Amino acid sequence: MRTVTNLGLALTLGYLALPQAHAVEFSGYVRSGAGSADTGGTQQCFQLPGAQSKYRLGNECEQYMELDLRQDLLTLDDGSVVSVEGMAQLYNEYGHTPKFTGDYGFARMNQMYAEWSNMPALNGGSLWAGRRFYKRNDIHISDFYYWNQSATGFGVDEMVIGDLKYSYVFSRKDSYDQEPYINRHDFNVGGFQSNPGGELEVGVSYIDKPDSTDANSGWALTAQHKQSAFLGGVNTLALQYGEGPGTGLGYTGDPTLDSSAKSWRLVEFFDWQITPRLGGQVEVVYQKDTRPDGDDQNWLSVGGRTSYAFTEQFKLVGELGRDQVEAPDGTRKLTKFTVAPTWSPAGPGFWARPEFRLYYTYASWNKAAQRAASLLAAGSALSDSGAFDTARHGSNFGVQVEYWWK
Repeated sequence: MRTVTNLGLALTLGYLALPQAHAVEFSGYVRSGAGSADTGGTQQCFQLPGAQSKYRLGNECEQYMELDLRQDLLTLDDGSVVSVEGMAQLYNEYGHTPKFTGDYGFARMNQMYAEWSNMPALNGGSLWAGRRFYKRNDIHISDFYYWNQSATGFGVDEMVIGDLKYSYVFSRKDSYDQEPYINRHDFNVGGFQSNPGGELEVGVSYIDKPDSTDANSGWALTAQHKQSAFLGGVNTLALQYGEGPGTGLGYTGDPTLDSSAKSWRLVEFFDWQITPRLGGQVEVVYQKDTRPDGDDQNWLSVGGRTSYAFTEQFKLVGELGRDQVEAPDGTRKLTKFTVAPTWSPAGPGFWARPEFRLYYTYASWNKAAQRAASLLAAGSALSDSGAFDTARHGSNFGVQVEYWWK
């Protein structure tokens, strides 16, 4: 499998690098750094067992890179364009030699697809097939992709009918982490003008029953509202509900779950740039999971990050996050705080990149969190066998660069 992946990576990047009639579009993302725990040794990352994300500033324990190439192959007489796109993804954990292979890293193609875009027959929509990042809705400060239709499959993207945009995807896998191949159908309608500056999008996912005696079908529903020009920024509110394998809420969930398994989620986050020098993002996520075996849990996450630029290139960035999980074994709690003096040669804005950061991170957690981590993730930062031993607090310090470009 690794040989095939590496061959695909080499062929795709090699082909896209060849001189073509159209310019190659090169984009990407990089974050890299080094950090240490206050107990010595490499940096430890703080994530509460049962929480689906963590607050990321000063709390990322890997070298990570995405390199993307897109090539327009042909422009037809009707104005439509045939393109191919490939993206290489490289990952390596802190504290290990950066080989991007083995138990602590990987190198793979996370995108490799063809697209026929701007089609008059679809009123400007497109057809695509392959492995693609698609309709990824995320909260930046926690890197939480709450509604993500990335897939290996094919689809129709934003066919315009009247004032609305219709999309459909058939997929077999939504990510590398999905082990069995399962048929999934995603149908979206966007463009509802709900109010001045507000737009509503709704989506339905249906997961087919796999070829297994203990498997089930499932479904999920998402409604999302974005409000622009709101208090100097953009506000996003999403409501999600799923049953059976649809409890993945944006992904394909466990196919062994039946319709008695239910999940619902509320996502609220706000991005702002009040002045050219003061910006940030805040979030609230609440998710309730009901399971037939009684392993129910409720997850609440509240946090924010803000940056203030003292000069055109120097910012002070701070982040505070709180996660809480109510589970049968007790209520787990984690609070994490980071302060990061930051140099940003691209300017003073919250989203300006690259950023070169020095950071200090402090976290504290309760006994229930430690007990769950010791059982579910022995050796992790919150466990009693991790770097902080039986203490229920710890800190990291380090340096990091983050950069994205188009």
